[in-house]
This record gives sequence, C-alpha cells and structure tokens, in this order.
Amino acid sequence: MSSSHASFRDAFFVWLKIGFINFGGPAGQIALMHRILVDEKRWISETRFLHALNYCMLLPGPEAQQLATYIGWLLHKTWGGVIAGVLFILPGFVLMTLIAIAYVIYGNLSWMQGLLFGLQAATLAIVVEAVIRVGKKALKHPALHGLAAIAFIAIFAFAVPFPVIIGAAAMIGLAGARWAPTIFQTKSKAAAGDDDHDAIPDHAHPTASWTLRVLLAGAALWGLPVVLLLVTLGAQHVFTQEAVFFSKMAVVTFGGAYAVLAYMAQQAVERYGWLLPGEMVQGLALAETTPGPLILVLTYVGFLGAYRDPGALPPLLSGILGGSLSTWVTFVPCFLWIFLGAPYIERLRGNVWLGAALTAITAAVVGVILNLSIWFAIHVLFARVDEVQFGLLHLPSPQLDSLNIVALALGAAAMLALLRFHANLLLILAAAGTLGVAAKMLGYA
Repeated sequence: MSSSHASFRDAFFVWLKIGFINFGGPAGQIALMHRILVDEKRWISETRFLHALNYCMLLPGPEAQQLATYIGWLLHKTWGGVIAGVLFILPGFVLMTLIAIAYVIYGNLSWMQGLLFGLQAATLAIVVEAVIRVGKKALKHPALHGLAAIAFIAIFAFAVPFPVIIGAAAMIGLAGARWAPTIFQTKSKAAAGDDDHDAIPDHAHPTASWTLRVLLAGAALWGLPVVLLLVTLGAQHVFTQEAVFFSKMAVVTFGGAYAVLAYMAQQAVERYGWLLPGEMVQGLALAETTPGPLILVLTYVGFLGAYRDPGALPPLLSGILGGSLSTWVTFVPCFLWIFLGAPYIERLRGNVWLGAALTAITAAVVGVILNLSIWFAIHVLFARVDEVQFGLLHLPSPQLDSLNIVALALGAAAMLALLRFHANLLLILAAAGTLGVAAKMLGYA
C-alpha cells in the first residue's frame, strides 16, 4: 500500500494509538513505529523509513518524535506532521503532568509505579523485536554488519559521543561510494521515484518563500514566548528561567535524551533548586516508564519548579503552566527542524553520494539502537547498575543480587507472547500493567 491510501482520519487514530503505547525510550518507539507503519499498515517503505530515521538521528532533540513528525509530513503534508508529532508526545505530557499533580498532593504513587513497572518490563519485547527487524532489513552486507558492531562497541564500551559515530559512519559511506559502491549502493528504483510507494511527494519541492515562512513561523512560536517572559517578568522569574534553560536544551540534545539527562538533572537540582535529588531520580524513573520521549521528564521538572515558586498564582496553576511552558520551548524546535529540512532530504534521496553516506549511517544506527536496547534492559532488570572503568573502557556493571525476578518474568512472558505467538500488542501491555500493579501491591516490584 502506498502512502496515498492512508487517509488523514486513519492516520490520526494510528498516531493517537502510537502516542499511548510508545514506551521503551527511542529503541522501543522506533520499533513500534516500524512495526505499525512499515510492517502492518504498509504506509511507508523500509527504504523511506530508514532514510527518515537517518536524518532524524542527526538532529538535536528526541529522534523518535521527530521521526513521527517526518513520516506524518510525508503522508499528509504539514498538518500531518503536526498531528503526528503532537500526538506522539501528548499522552506522555498529560500523564507526566497528572503524576506531578498526584505527587504534590498525595506523595504516594505506589499504584502508578506498579502500573508503569509492568509496562516497562513488557516493553523489553518491543525493544528486542526492534533490533531484530531493523537489523535484518538494514544490514545487507557483512561489511555493514561490521560497521554496526563497531558503532555498538564505540558507544557501549568507550562512550564515544554519538555525533562522532554518525560523522565517522558518513565518511566511511562517502569513501565506500568511491571504492566499494556495491556495498553502499541504494535502491535505485526507489531513489529515482519510479515506485509509487517511494515516489518523492509533490510537497517535497519547497520554494524559497515557503522555507522563509516556515523559518519565521517556527522562530516566532519558539522565541516570542521567551522574549515576552523576559520583558514582562524579568530574567529571575521561574517561568523565564525554565523557558531560557529548556530552549538551550532543545539545541544541544544531540544523540537523544540519554546524552543530556545527567546535565539537566544537575542544573535543575544544584543550580536552580527546582527539585530535590531524590525527586529528580524519581522523575527520571517515571519518564523511562511512561509513553513518549524520555526528555518529557522536563514536564515534571518544570511543574515542580513553578509549583514551588508560584508568585501570585495558585501553586497548581503555576505548576501546570511551568510544565507546559518547558515542554513547549523544547518541542517546537523539533517541528521546525523537520519542516525545514525534510523536503530537501527527500529530494536528495537519488543522490549516490548521499545515499552511500546514509547507508553507512543506517548501519551505525543499528549499533546505536542495540546499545539503547541493552541499556534499557539492564536498567529494567537490575535495581543497581555501576560503571566499571579501565582506561578508555567504560562498561555497565549490573549488581547480580539486585536482579528483579518479577521484571525478568514479565519481560520473558511478553517476549514469548509477541515474538512466538504474535499476540496483540495492546493485550500484552494491558496484561503486563495489571500484573505490575498486583506485584507492587504485594511488595514484589
């Protein structure tokens, strides 16, 4: 099925569904979209999906949310991208806000923690499926397997920065286009647009005036609120501090949330005093187990910061506004990068040199997804994870006595149900969430 067969109404409800069940961080979210959009709905081809993913991995911000925006734009132009990107984060944003409200009112979130514990464990199955599916389809040559392995080792064992890995992969691809074109060649038919499924869409032919309008609109939606807060409330007001801080975060989060969460936690706790260290740890744990990008922990941080410094506003209203403002200035740039760049990236799909570079980047991204998957699995299954360092070598060291048997059992059961029996994903998540609540109430989670 080509993208022309995906009605706007059908796409809306699919994006809404994805928004509610996109657990597991970037690895799980990319896997989920691949499963639904490529394998089940067949709204987008494997080639097109990986091409979009490669571009999004190069951008600052959450790559999975930007991938949703890119695909939504491909299917239904600008409004398709807006709907896809908003619905991808809206359920997680609402849930994080409700969790923050419940926390400041009640303090005890045991039942919620149990629900999220079960969902997190079940997401292990989605993450494993992601690596298997994407790896099989993206790595068409032993040399690409090797490149994926090198990328994995570099980021997992040596903590090589993500942009360095992607840059090196691109250089290898460019060299491969000259010296080993058969390894790095792309699907010429799709690239040329002869296949309707992969044809370059009509809206991927932007004019200079259209690009300027997008740039000005994005800059206004992003920058004007910050400027107005500076002028009306001053630089020291909590709303202004959150707007400025998270605007900066929006342009430096290369490599996804993992690369910047530690810095954000340190600044929020030590510099601004928006929340306590223990609360930051709890917020990170909740962000890892709620739908949406991990960076949505900023909603929780923004809420608590404004709630505790409400000024003339009621604390709850101030908290909601603070969380909403922090989320707004973080995600508006994500839409801007896509609407500005995607049309040009689509038009360059037939370029041999770019295709070779992106083929190499795809292989490296498989290694990065494997790294994210292992990182996620280790932190789900073990309560305590240290780091062992030998010179340049950095390895996670899970403490075996902290293994969570219940999480292991739930994850294994979900994996068996999904990979062996191909059970409905929503049923798996519902069952895992129910069992997670029961385990928490009984003291096993």
